[in-house]
Amino acid sequence: MTYCVGIKLNAGLVFLSDSRTNAGVDHISTFRKMIVYEQPGDRTMVLLSAGNLSISQSVREILQVEELKERNADGAPITIWNATSMFDAARVLGAAVRHVYDRDAESLKHAGVDFNVSFVFGGQVKGEAMRLFLVYSAGNFIEATNETPYFQIGESKYGKPVLDRVLTPDTPLEEAAKCALVSMDSTMKSNLSVGLPLDLVVYEAGRLQTDKIVCIDADNPYYRMIHSGWGQKLREVFDSLDDPVWDDAATEHPLKMPAARHAVLRKITTPQERLI
Repeated sequence: MTYCVGIKLNAGLVFLSDSRTNAGVDHISTFRKMIVYEQPGDRTMVLLSAGNLSISQSVREILQVEELKERNADGAPITIWNATSMFDAARVLGAAVRHVYDRDAESLKHAGVDFNVSFVFGGQVKGEAMRLFLVYSAGNFIEATNETPYFQIGESKYGKPVLDRVLTPDTPLEEAAKCALVSMDSTMKSNLSVGLPLDLVVYEAGRLQTDKIVCIDADNPYYRMIHSGWGQKLREVFDSLDDPVWDDAATEHPLKMPAARHAVLRKITTPQERLI
């Protein structure tokens, strides 16, 4: 499995992915899930992938040369390299997914393998604002908004709470990168199918290129600080919360209080009693 997260902010974009794949406990490998497409001064695009590794690798390969039937203003077929918007670039990615589906889905079905793949795709093309998309296995996609400024793929549930509590469109890039790393660390703590090394890319709005790219392994000093510090601070916050007290008079935060709209759970004491 894997875990990837892409974040869209007013200040820019943050992308983070792990690199672990597995086909059972005896077949754990390292494959990168992130790829950056860049023409400095014209476009920067980042692709994150999750799901079946053979499918995602095929899509990534085809994406380099995939063309839409429509043509741009110059009369050339639309590709990720000449698309005038991130929306059109996402359409090219969707076409690449369907291309692989048409080629491989039937054979995979006969082998008992689902066509399972998903992508986070974001960036900026000269002349328009940054955009971030979540692309499904059918090739369709949705776009991030101010209300939902991030997308996750893979093992998303463990790292979601901190993203929901921290991220807003106004979050600074450095803080968002920290939040993404905490989200990843929380995921790795709870799921062995997600693991190091990590790839992190931070893109500043309007630059149309980025040099903020890093591969993070277990010896990375900043990641080690995040890993140890987050667990320690969580424990400190947990310990600072009062334990529940059943004697209402002995605490300013009573637990045993009547609920506003619901009765206390009823006990069943005889075989004849019914729940309803």
